[in-house]
Amino acid sequence: MTGDTHRRTVTITSPHGLHLRPISQFVELANQYQCDVSVSKGPQRVNGKSAINLLGLAATPGTQLDLEVTGPDATQAIDPLAEALARVFPDD
Repeated sequence: MTGDTHRRTVTITSPHGLHLRPISQFVELANQYQCDVSVSKGPQRVNGKSAINLLGLAATPGTQLDLEVTGPDATQAIDPLAEALARVFPDD
């Protein structure tokens, strides 16, 4: 895919780590953009538009994830996606 590439490192601060609810919301948001979205934990890199792949990262509290977006709307996508990964839910 052509277009800009943007990267952010996000620390998981939720006491329950990255679980199904925030993953589902992240994937829903990611799918609103045309850009490719990938999330990495160390050498493990997954498709950020796949809930199953994101669950496989087993991101516990304190885990640092690298978010990368590439494509025509990457500039618009990077901030909302990084915020969605870092979000802590009130009942967490």
